Amino acid sequence: MGWIDTLNTFVARSAVGRWFRLEGSGAKVERPGSKFSIELRAGLTTFVAMAYIISTNALILTDSGGTCDCDRELYGATCATDPAYTKCLQGLKLDLITATCAISCLACILMGALANLPIALAPGMGLNAYFAYTVVGYHGTGKVSYRNALAAVCIEGIIFFILSVVGLRQWFARLIPVSLKTATAAGIGIYLSFIGLQSAAGIGLITGSPATLVELGGCPPQYRDANNVCKGHHMEGGPTWLGILGLMLIGTMLLYRLKGAILIGIALVAIISWPRPTSVTYFPYTPAGTDAFNFFKKVVTFHPIESTLNQFHWDLSSGEVWIALITFLYVDILDCTGTMFSMAKFGGYMDERTQDFEGSSMAFLVDSSSIAIGSAFGCSPLTAFIESGAGIAEGGRTGITTIVTGVMFFIALFFAPIFASFPPWATGPALITVGSMMMQNVVQINWKYIGDGLPAFITIIMIPFGYSIGYGLIAGIGSFIFINSSVNLIHRMSGGRIAPPNYAERDDWLGFVTRGGFKSNIPPWIMRLFGKQPVSIGDGDESNNSDMCASNDTSSELKEVTVSRDQHAHQI
Repeated sequence: MGWIDTLNTFVARSAVGRWFRLEGSGAKVERPGSKFSIELRAGLTTFVAMAYIISTNALILTDSGGTCDCDRELYGATCATDPAYTKCLQGLKLDLITATCAISCLACILMGALANLPIALAPGMGLNAYFAYTVVGYHGTGKVSYRNALAAVCIEGIIFFILSVVGLRQWFARLIPVSLKTATAAGIGIYLSFIGLQSAAGIGLITGSPATLVELGGCPPQYRDANNVCKGHHMEGGPTWLGILGLMLIGTMLLYRLKGAILIGIALVAIISWPRPTSVTYFPYTPAGTDAFNFFKKVVTFHPIESTLNQFHWDLSSGEVWIALITFLYVDILDCTGTMFSMAKFGGYMDERTQDFEGSSMAFLVDSSSIAIGSAFGCSPLTAFIESGAGIAEGGRTGITTIVTGVMFFIALFFAPIFASFPPWATGPALITVGSMMMQNVVQINWKYIGDGLPAFITIIMIPFGYSIGYGLIAGIGSFIFINSSVNLIHRMSGGRIAPPNYAERDDWLGFVTRGGFKSNIPPWIMRLFGKQPVSIGDGDESNNSDMCASNDTSSELKEVTVSRDQHAHQI
């Protein structure tokens, strides 16, 4: 037995192993295939896959202007010609890099320690763009001030927390049909791959097109216009080919079950991209490239938050503030809930009978509280990151994975120049690889019944094409309600005489939702606080005993599949 096995055994048998339910810990319910060394590697992989958020989130939020201001009558609406304003923005960007690392560190550690889930949290892409360009506006040209928008984010987090405590968020999660939950995971897989194929956070193989929306790209940066559309020289860009090479290497290493394959692929491409005098450098000889290289050369640095900490302005009289608050709320609910359930499905710890996962209540509470705390740091709403799938693919099964990711964000506070310099074509191959892995559950969708299959397909295609998990779920849920409500209405009005030929093959969504009642969604610790026995789905439902036995048999089969899959991940 090598020293790694000795370490795994020692940690598993300790109090830490029992808390996180590592394999061999003796915990009542262990996580099959979970080992300390694998969790460490998975956490590092998740961090590297999402490290782009450190610089990207700071860049996007800096475009809002933050707390910076100028004489707009003298310098124009965007203050573009004011040197003092430009200098203020430089300090703001450093503040937001620190804020992004700090709140991501705190949120990940809380998620791992309290919810014991390998799901990382950080300021969400999409929501930060909505915050910066729609709510506050470019350089503060919107209808809501930066300070007022932060207050709206804080209130959203508090509302989120209340909904999670009373169980309404869990109830909403149960309302989502099983086929749509499975479809969400597949849609996110395509969404991840689509991001990995683009130039902003990927290898640049796909770019925009004024005629067909998207087209084959791969051109060098100097041949792209302001909208990142290739004007010529397609497939001649060195970074794109380096990214493709990274993807092929990761795939080959995974085929041979090499440990840390995704992490090795990311690191290899990044190291090749750091030297300047090459055609694949991340630091070209341009003003922006020189600034990035100068920041990279610092290696170790720390910048304390100076202008974004606790900058709330509690003026809620504007209708625009309430529109922003409501938008943040519903997009966050759909995005975060969809991501968490998809990661649970992908990780193999979804309970197929209850359609819930262990630690969901605490995960929702951590997520909502992190949103409120993040607003105090000056950040837009946090959410669960789909890049967590990279760590899960490496074998991450417990909260140790997320704690390691959080610790890496803490280290990034001091090594931000390094971690902010992973090029997108280094992380893009990892996103594409994880996307392919997330497609495997698509066979579990009930394709035989069109009332389940079509809404699931709409969900799958709308998540990447609508560029939003939330919008994809809205489209899927809306189509599911319309189709199945119409069928159910006709069935009832005709006394059961008019029904689709394979009506009996549908998923029994209504029976599942109503079983157990509202109390089954209230967190168990809340029920115990008031001296009540926690209620689980199926309690008191004698008529469904046979169904429950069948479900238990199915759960046993699924556990066997999960164990087999976890053993495969361990070998990787």
